[in-house]
Amino acid sequence: MQHSSLKNTLFSVLDLVPVTEGATRREAIDRSLDLAQHTERLGYKRFWISEHHNMESLASASPVLLISHIAEHTSRIRVGSGGVMLPNHAPLIVAEQFGTLATLFPGRIDLGLGRAPGTDQRTAMALRRYQQETVQDFPNNIEELQLYLSEENSTGAVRAIPGEGLDIPLYLLGSSTFSAQLAGKKGLPYAFASHFAPAQLHEALHLYHQHFQPSEQLEKPYTMACVNVIVADTDAEAQRLATSAKRFMLGVIRNTRKPLAPPVDSMEGEWLPHEQAQIEHMMRYSFIGSPQTVAAGLEQFKEQTQVDEIIAISHIYEHQARLKSYEHLSSLFKAEVSSAV
Repeated sequence: MQHSSLKNTLFSVLDLVPVTEGATRREAIDRSLDLAQHTERLGYKRFWISEHHNMESLASASPVLLISHIAEHTSRIRVGSGGVMLPNHAPLIVAEQFGTLATLFPGRIDLGLGRAPGTDQRTAMALRRYQQETVQDFPNNIEELQLYLSEENSTGAVRAIPGEGLDIPLYLLGSSTFSAQLAGKKGLPYAFASHFAPAQLHEALHLYHQHFQPSEQLEKPYTMACVNVIVADTDAEAQRLATSAKRFMLGVIRNTRKPLAPPVDSMEGEWLPHEQAQIEHMMRYSFIGSPQTVAAGLEQFKEQTQVDEIIAISHIYEHQARLKSYEHLSSLFKAEVSSAV
């Protein structure tokens, strides 16, 4: 089954390496690898790992190690960060780490960059050693990172080896308009986190196009949007599976953040009315249902946003159901589609 507005759209995967209730963190990592191998076979473009800290519900504190592990056990799918939270790291370290990855797995490594801490403020201070961030730090750190990765730095006093001169595409991630304008000005691909922060999606995409300037990496704008996708044989089964994601988001707003819980038949009694409203807003760009239902929703989303690539995240408790959801989703796009990005 192929749908006209989706068959020429690239589809990719974002994985937070969720720890499910009753499972170990090692099992969470093993399941993420299995998902990467599965989505590679299905024709997904890339598999990105997020960076989160101090969260017992997620095992993605070290994207670099997970990227290496997944790239080692796959062969074609691009593997990268969705993203590295740059304020947590010295640009030189990031250049060296991803330079090492690109040396081990040439032509397959993506470096997605974000400016949020990926954690709470106390943990952010522990990561950053009390360094106070200013509005210019993120743009300056990107420029420093680009310098280390450039061939022109071969005569510099400080060099990233390996890393220097390697083809490691950068992507800017964001949930507001700041990174959108920055990505446009720097001529970098832009990925919007509409799976949890939908409010400024359309404004951010507009500003990105408005400010875009061609660069060595990118001649014309390239946009990506991350959305929640849960596909099952029927609408009812998909809605049931989606209660795990809703319970996960409930933990986020309550700051409990426990492992991903099993689905329930109904969310009634699980949340208060104001919590329901908040989560439904956060999960506005969620496509839940049978393949036909999800196809209709994604076609409308593609028409409204004109994004070049859709990144799917699927918080599903049962591993086989998560694999099947991505299998259903793959039936909606043309796996043979290719891109220079």
